[in-house]
Amino acid sequence: MSESVVFVVDDDQAMRNSLKWLIESVGMRVETYASADEFIKNYYPGRSGCLLLDVRMPGMSGLELQEYLANQQIRIPVIIITGHGDVPMAVRAMKAGAVDFIEKPFNDEFLLDSLRNALALDEHQRSLQAERAEIAARLAQLTPREHEVMVMVTDGKSNKEVAAALGVSAKTVEAHRARVMEKMEASSLAELVRMVMAANI
Repeated sequence: MSESVVFVVDDDQAMRNSLKWLIESVGMRVETYASADEFIKNYYPGRSGCLLLDVRMPGMSGLELQEYLANQQIRIPVIIITGHGDVPMAVRAMKAGAVDFIEKPFNDEFLLDSLRNALALDEHQRSLQAERAEIAARLAQLTPREHEVMVMVTDGKSNKEVAAALGVSAKTVEAHRARVMEKMEASSLAELVRMVMAANI
């Protein structure tokens, strides 16, 4: 998490400065931006961290920035902070995937805990993404027939059932199955099933 950054987007300079001081005081890295546009110009997808967003800002609001990022498939965890919180606003933010909605004035420890949770969530999402990419690369090595066999086997079908469904011998199925296990680098059927589930096949 040492490379993770808390991106603070708030048009109030005094608030940006105090948030920067607070977050850096516990050893987290911080970058501050005065507007959603400024953040968009400086952020590139793939940077790890979380976003601490004020709701009311000139130009694009915090909720609009949250929606913009979601539309761009940028899945950075978002915490909304506002001095003008109301229930519909909180509901909209949470429905759009915010991990927290915090009203000013806030408790420092509560905010820091929320940031730690958001950074941990980001790390978890990134490791899942990396795992899916790795599984996808292994899947790409399978022949269409091996793919068919893998789907049936992980669906709980026996070699005999797979052979009957494909009109081949059980020995042929066994050979395909062995190659699937090798190419997918699966040490057991249970591990292969987990990979298939992770890849959403």
